[in-house]
Formats: sequence, C-alpha cells, structure tokens
Amino acid sequence: MSYLDDPRVLFAAERTLLAWTRTASGLMAMGFLVDRGAYMVDESGPGRALALWIGIGFVLLGVVLCLVSVAHYRRGVAGLGPKEIPQRYWVNFASVTTAGVGVLGLLLAGYLVMASMSG
Repeated sequence: MSYLDDPRVLFAAERTLLAWTRTASGLMAMGFLVDRGAYMVDESGPGRALALWIGIGFVLLGVVLCLVSVAHYRRGVAGLGPKEIPQRYWVNFASVTTAGVGVLGLLLAGYLVMASMSG
C-alpha cells in the first residue's frame, strides 16, 4: 500500500501504461511494415515468407506487451490508497484502451496470415 496520498501517483502510473501502449503500437506497425514492404519488394521469393513471420512476430510482441503492461498497471493501482484515486475517476480507462490495442493487434496478425494465404 502506498502512503503518498497524492493522486499524481495514479496519473504517473497511467502515463507509464500509455507509454507502453505507444511502444506496443509501434511494434505492431513495424511488423505490418516489414510484411508489406517485403511484399512490395519481393512478391514471391523465399524472403517473403521470412518477412511474414518476422512481421507477425513484431505484431504478437506488441500484443504481449499490451497484456503485460495492463497486468503491471493493475497491480500498481491495487496498491494505491483511497486518497490517491480521485473520486469518480475511471482508473480502468487506460487498461481498456490498451486491451483494445492488443485485440486490434491480434486482428492485424490474423489479417497478415490470411493475406499471405490468399496471395
């Protein structure tokens, strides 16, 4: 339990979660760019399959980062005292947002797999 009695502790934890969300989004975008870039450069060569799996790896790494960062944030918020959480403040908003980014990452990985099978 924290005894700082300052709501800025919660806001700092939330900013950290959102920074990890941005990092996860960047990893997912990098995965998409690796896959699509290889598709544009070498449409059917052996490097295309490797680029697909590297791209999916980046996307799934971003998804895992979303899950781990939400779990870490939730543990931190659970240790806060009542004076550190403003009344009527929705502490789960950042968690829901990050979980949504993770779900979108899973959909993106599925898209990359499906697109590789059809093309």
